[in-house]
Formats: sequence, C-alpha cells, structure tokens
Amino acid sequence: MAELPCAEPLPRCSGRFTISTLLGAEEAAGCEGTQLSGSSLCTRTFGYNTVDVVPAYEHYANSRGVGEAGRGRPSLADLHSILKPDPGHLRVPLPDPQCSNGLPDAEEGSGEPSSAPAAEPVRFGWVKGVMIRCMLNIWGVILYLRLPWITAQAGIALTWLIILMSVTVTTITGLSISAISTNGKVKSGGTYFLISRSLGPELGGSIGLIFAFANAVAVAMHTVGFAETVRDLLQEHNSLIVDPTNDIRIIGVLTVTVLLGISLAGMEWEAKAQILFFLVILVSFINYLVGTVIPASAEKQAKGFFSYRADIFAQNFVPDWRGPEGSFFGLFSIFFPSATGILAGANISGDLKDPALAIPKGTLMAIFWTTVSYLVLSATIGACVLRDASGSLNDSVAVGSPGCEGLGCSYGWNFTDCAQRQSCRYGLSNYYQSMSMVSGFGPLITAGIFGATLSSALACLVSAPKVFQCLCKDQLYPLIGFFGKGYGKNSEPIRGYMLTYAIAIGFILIGWRPSFRYYSKWAALFGATISVVIMFLLTWWAALIALGIVIFLLGYVLYKKPDVNWGSSMQASSYNLALSYSVGLSEVDEHIKNYRPQCLVLTGPPNFRPALVDFVGTFTKNLSLMICGNVLIGPSKQKVLEARQASDGHTRWLLKRKIKAFYTNVLAEDLRSGVQMLLQAAGLGKMRPNIVTLGYKRDWQAAAPQSLEDYVGILHDAFDFKHGVCLLRLREGLNVSRVPQAHINPAFGAAEHPDGNGAGSRAAPSTGIADPEQQASTIFQSQQGKKTIDIYWLFDDGGLTLLIPYLLGRKKRWGKCKVRVFVGGQINRMDEERKAIVSLLSKFRLGFHEVHILPDINQQPRPEHIRRFDELIAPFRLNDGFKDEAAVNELRHGCPWKISDEEVHRHRAKSLRQVRLNEILLDYSRDAALIAITLPIGRKERCPSSLYMAWLETLSQDLRPPVILIRGNQENVLTFYCQ
Repeated sequence: MAELPCAEPLPRCSGRFTISTLLGAEEAAGCEGTQLSGSSLCTRTFGYNTVDVVPAYEHYANSRGVGEAGRGRPSLADLHSILKPDPGHLRVPLPDPQCSNGLPDAEEGSGEPSSAPAAEPVRFGWVKGVMIRCMLNIWGVILYLRLPWITAQAGIALTWLIILMSVTVTTITGLSISAISTNGKVKSGGTYFLISRSLGPELGGSIGLIFAFANAVAVAMHTVGFAETVRDLLQEHNSLIVDPTNDIRIIGVLTVTVLLGISLAGMEWEAKAQILFFLVILVSFINYLVGTVIPASAEKQAKGFFSYRADIFAQNFVPDWRGPEGSFFGLFSIFFPSATGILAGANISGDLKDPALAIPKGTLMAIFWTTVSYLVLSATIGACVLRDASGSLNDSVAVGSPGCEGLGCSYGWNFTDCAQRQSCRYGLSNYYQSMSMVSGFGPLITAGIFGATLSSALACLVSAPKVFQCLCKDQLYPLIGFFGKGYGKNSEPIRGYMLTYAIAIGFILIGWRPSFRYYSKWAALFGATISVVIMFLLTWWAALIALGIVIFLLGYVLYKKPDVNWGSSMQASSYNLALSYSVGLSEVDEHIKNYRPQCLVLTGPPNFRPALVDFVGTFTKNLSLMICGNVLIGPSKQKVLEARQASDGHTRWLLKRKIKAFYTNVLAEDLRSGVQMLLQAAGLGKMRPNIVTLGYKRDWQAAAPQSLEDYVGILHDAFDFKHGVCLLRLREGLNVSRVPQAHINPAFGAAEHPDGNGAGSRAAPSTGIADPEQQASTIFQSQQGKKTIDIYWLFDDGGLTLLIPYLLGRKKRWGKCKVRVFVGGQINRMDEERKAIVSLLSKFRLGFHEVHILPDINQQPRPEHIRRFDELIAPFRLNDGFKDEAAVNELRHGCPWKISDEEVHRHRAKSLRQVRLNEILLDYSRDAALIAITLPIGRKERCPSSLYMAWLETLSQDLRPPVILIRGNQENVLTFYCQ
C-alpha cells in the first residue's frame, strides 16, 4: 500500500471520477492532520493517503482479457516499484463517494460524457419480453387441432404423461438456458451468444448459423400453416383465389410481407403485435372453457359433445389406440414439438432490461403456464366429448333402445353403426376441429389458430436476424459481415430482416413442407449399435450380464489406476493429446472468464510442508496448474543425482496424497536466485504459474538478517514478474519435518525447522527423500463444519482475494462454511457502501451475500498494542536521529534491513493501520475456519524488509484460524461479462 503525498484541495464533483492525484518522487506522510484529512481520498483509503484503492464497480467495467487492468485501479508497478521523479508518473482517478455509490451509471460505455444524449433503446421486462413470447411460440396449431385427438388415442392419463415427459425435457433445457444466461452480462445475439460465449466459437458459430437459418425457414413453415387454414376457409365458401396450391403461396407471401412491415417498424410495434396475438389466444381459451359448460345443443350432441359427464371422463381416461400412429411414442413424437419454442425470449436478449433476470424467470414461467393449459385442455375435452359420433341428427334414439351399444346410448344417441364400421366423422378420435365445435363461438378458435401461427412466424422473423446479426459481428465466417450492421436506437438488423424475408418467401413459393417419410429411427444409430442389437436378439439376459460386467470392470480399472506400464497405445495417445492441446493453447488469447489460479508453490520438499501442499491442492484440483518448487543449494555436480532421486520420490509422495501437481527442482547458488529461475522457467506455454504461494516466515526476528532480505526479496521478485502472491500462516506452523539429515537452507534457520517459504534445501549425505507412505494430516483435510470463511477485501487487487476463498469454499470439506466479506468504509455512508459491494459481488455470481462494512477501521489502536509493535521493530532500528539520506545510507551499509527514524515516521500511519486491523480480526474472526486478507505491499527499496515483516507479523499474530494473505497482480481475474 504505497503512500501518496498530500495534494492540493480536491475539486468538487463533476463526473464519475473527480480526483486525479499526481505522485511525486518522494512518499509523504499520511494525511492525518493535513489538509486532506477527512477528504474522500483519505477516508476511502483507511484514513491515510495511499495509491491503493478500495473495490469499486468501475475497476471491472468493460474489461475483457487477462492482463488488462481495471479503470481507476493502480497497476502493480505503481504500488511496488521505485517512484520516478517525474511528477506526472501516476494518475489515479478515484470515485468520489459524493458522486457515486459504486454502482454502474450505465450498462456500457467508456465512462466519458458524450456530446449528445443517445436515444433510449426499447427494453422489455420478463413478462412482455420473455414469458409472453415463449408462451406464444410454445402454443401452436397442435394445441387446437391435435391435442384433442391425442387425448382420444392415449386417454387422459397417458396424455398427461406425454405432456409431463415433454415438459420435463423442456424444463431441463430451460434450466440450462437459465444457468448460461446468468453466467455473466448477456448482450444481443440470443441463443448464439449464450452458446458461443459458454462453449466457444467453434460450437457457437456452427449452431448459431444453423439456428438462424432454421428460424428463417420456420417463418415459412408457420406462415404456410396460417395460409392453409385460410385456404380451407375459402374452399368451404367456394371462394378460392386461383387454385388450392397457388392460394397458399399468395396468402403466404402477403402474410410474410405484413409481418416484415411490423418488424421493420421496430421492436415496440412488434411487441404490440405479440400482445394482440396473446390476447386473441387467451380469448379463444376462455371461449372454449365457456363452451364446455354451456348445455349442448342437438347438433353438438350429434357430434359427440354432452358437456361434463363422469362416465365420459372415465371412458376417455384409458387409451384406445387406433391407426398406424396409435402408440405411446408415436403420439409423443407428435406432441413434443408443441412443448418447444422456449428460446423465443432468449433470442431477443439484447432487447431485455435485465436478461439475467428476465430469461430464467420468463422462460420457466412460460413453461409452467403452457403446461397448465395443456393439462386443463386435455382433461376438460376428455370429460365432454365421446370418441365416436356420426354427426347425424337422425341417430337420436330413446334411452335404453335395444341394439344400441356404446356410451352414447345412455344419452339418447345411437352411434353403434359408424363406430363398428369406423366411419364416424365426428368425436375426439375423428374430428380435428373438436375444440371449435365445443367452444361457445367457433370462429374465435379459428382466430386463436391464426394468432398461434402468426405469433410464431413473427417471433421467428425477429429471432433469426438478431441471432444472425451477432454472428456476423463476430466475423467467424467470411462474406456475411454485410448483414451485421444495425440501425436505429435498438440497432435493428434491417439487412438481416430482408435476408430472412427472402428465405421465407423462397420456401413458401416452392411449396416447402417438412417431411420425414424416409426417416427410420434405427437408421441413425444402426452402425454404432448393430453389435449390441444382435447380442440382445440372441440372448438378452446374457447380454445384460455381460454388459454389466464390462461396465463394472472398466469402472474399477479407471478408479484404481493400477501401477503398470506396458507402453500401451493409450499412453502414447494421451501424450499426443496433451502435447496437441498444450500447443493449441498457445494460439488462444487469454480471457478473464478462463482465468485459472496457476500456482508455483514454494514448498521445498513437499512432504516437509503438507499443509501448504493441501491448501493449494484443494482449490487447484481438477481446475488449474500446481507446481511444487524446490531449490537445491550447493555444487551442481553433487546435486544432479540427488535432484533426480528427490524428484521421483516427491512425485510419488504427491500421487499417494492424491494431489494433482507437478514437482520441479532447480540447482542454484542461493535461494533467491533459484526462486528467480523457477519464476522464469516453471510451466509450459500458457500453462505457466501466475501466483506464487509460500509459507509465512515465522522465525524472521531470530533468523539470519540476509535470510530476511531474501524472503522479502522473493516477494518483490514475484511482483516484478507480475505474479500474484499468497502467503499461508498457521498458528502451529507449516514445517513438519523431523528428519535430522534433511537440513533446511540456513536462510530459514535449520535448527528450528521454521516455516519460511520452504523453497530451499541443503542436503547432507542423506537427502530426506519423501516416503510416499508417510502422510501427515493437516487442517485442510478435515471437515470444517458450519464455520465461516472471512474475507477482508481491503484493497482492490483485481479480485484474487475473493477468488481463492471462493474456490476453496466449493470443495466438500469447506462447503458448509458461510462466507463473509468485510470491507472498509465510512460510518456515515455504511448503507450506501454495503449496497455497492453487494451489487458488485452479485454481478460476480460468487454467492457471497453477507457483507460487513468496517466503519471503525480508522480508530486509533490500543496503546498496549502500539507499544508491542514498537517493541517488535526496536531491534531493527538505526536510531539515527533523523539524519539526512546520505548519512542514513552510510550507517545502513551492509544491513539494508535496518529501519531509519525517518522511515518509522513516514510509515507510521500505515504501521498503526496493521495494528488496528489485527484488533478487528481478533474481534470479528476469532472463531472462523479461515481468514483471507489483502496482502499489504511495501514499495521496493523504500520499505525495509524488517519493517515489512513487522507489518505482516502484526497483522496476522494471535489468530487461531489459518490466515492467507493474498495480493493479485492488480489485473482483473473476475468479470461480470459474458464475453
């Protein structure tokens, strides 16, 4: 946390960022007692002037690639490197709390005021934008024409089963859509955008192109359905325009042209048209339900309608299969398309106010209400209408007449003759227009059919261009960029509309019909399943047993991973695949969404520090790279054989512990140069460490002074190479080695086996090679129960302070722990700052909901704790009496870890802040399972190593839970964008 000199009085609020502080050559004292005391700059950064900034939305807005620093957040060099005398070296804009509450004031943009306000685009909520669209797209002609017929064939019970099975599939799909749509900020492009940003451009591009074309063709299909219904009405009244075929073409072209006009008028008019269609369909439903309770006329009774009757319901409750399609799965295949159409809302994602809320809520509610409508329609019509009826008024008879068979006889109608000859024209099994016949006013059902077909056609006409526009903008395919241009406030894809219109017209004019007459359900799987089919045809029970044994044996071998090496082709194939994918990664640009915490763990011999290994292995397992590094110090000739032997032993130890990590060692003259080798050479291609993890050096006060310099120097080296840093401190220590021959590098005190960073080892005649059977247990292997993981996100490091505890909390042993996030704040703005952080965390989708603001973070520490800190640094002070810099350098020659009086004074505010933070940690997190806190940064060659270690000691002392001090490299590792 490098400090700033006090600046001129701050300007008043004039925009999102109001402060631009110039950093000079020297770091000045904190702002307490100065003209900046109480200003937004000081109070936003813990009461003293510092370059480091607290978390804010602006730091993560519009960031995409790994390596891209957030706006307003200082870089690692700004915090860590030596300051240059250039007064314009650094500009750090900070959000003024009087101007911003940390929430976004715009969804997109650079944050700079535009010259003229842009027209507000039309945005829809979850009801109008998603639910109604999906319901209209799900409802179709099958609802009106085929569902009564399916009820007659399958019976009410099995029809409900068909409906529920279909809905189960679409619900699972809807849940998947919901998950993807909440995986970041969703933009326009609908299904293509969701798939491509989740599964990559390869799958997204191919699916998106086909999906857009399929929607364009669907416009023709739905329009032809509408045109055929109109043609049938014209035929009934002998009013054909030309002939039956050309009438469909004429009506279809005119209909698509009208729908195109609605689409070109804008999303607002298109939405109004959809609302109109929705109301028409609702009226047709109400009309049908009213018709079921109206007493049946003689004409309707002749057609099989008798209003609600228990015996009709009972007869229609069971199936009565008829014809070639009369089977359960045959009817399932007919009904299932009427349950689809759930993507209509997602396809206009760019026109929704909040896609992450609207798509899940609207899609799932649409599935629910359409399911209810299907179930109600099936049950009501099955309770009102007989399966067979002649439609002839002459078939009325007296109740109980001899020779009359069937349920109609009890109502005074004899349908026996047509039922036996299967020539009945009416009834559920024979008359597709049963809903129209039952309804109170038949033409309203026809209007409902019109509404269902036209709304689906309009939805597809809008969806196809919007999906295609996003695909064109991504430029995955050549020669299609022309169609990506948008017009107007909603960036309407006018060119895409015209292309979709042309495709639809083309398919209407050629008289296209979907046909599966040559499709066989066995053909697609024949090649892959022929052997299994023959096996079951010969002896089915033996085939089941054999299949079960094969699956069991395969699973056993995959689980046990036997220790054999036969040089099989599988091993060669695995190598080739790994090599191919590793090389392929080098061709892919990094993206924040794919960021992985790839750790170089300075363990020394891994079995010496199992807790450090288990800690990193817990959050990197099956997720990212982990390399255990060890520096072998001494003459290289003596160390070559030892390095090979140690490498094999430590690798076996890691495998036995089920830690998915690599082990590597290097030979070096000293510890720090060895770690520098690891920092530069560890890893392969894109699979290279980006975080250095090491143990806290417990013995820093008693250790050799040079080892202290080396330890802090390793932290500086990590920052110089733009790595994040993670320090782990356990109250009982990390080093469990008790082998007399295994000596630790003298820089870390061999006699006491201190923790240190564990990177170095100096071997005696026996090197202490790891025994795989000796496995010490650690806290990271035990169940943590219902404790808390406390995150003190004090300064914005790009999000790494949040990410590592989040990954740890996803594991089973830590899964019951509640995560609490603590941030600094002002007592007069607690509610605003809490809302801002809660909003930011919700956008990250980490599931952190408990946020605490620490308004007392700027209080003066207790006198006894201040006195303890002074006693801690006393042995390392020069006591130079505030001499000038030249005199101090002369006194400090050969002992750079010494602290001058001027440095004690300059860093006083920051030192007291560590004392106060420790008091807060003891108050709030004494019983936590884990404490994660942002690691303070000391400026290189401006903060002595002993003073920096005193800060870390003071910050983390007397704490029972494990403490991890984390600092990212000031570049974003979290994002709330989908791309």
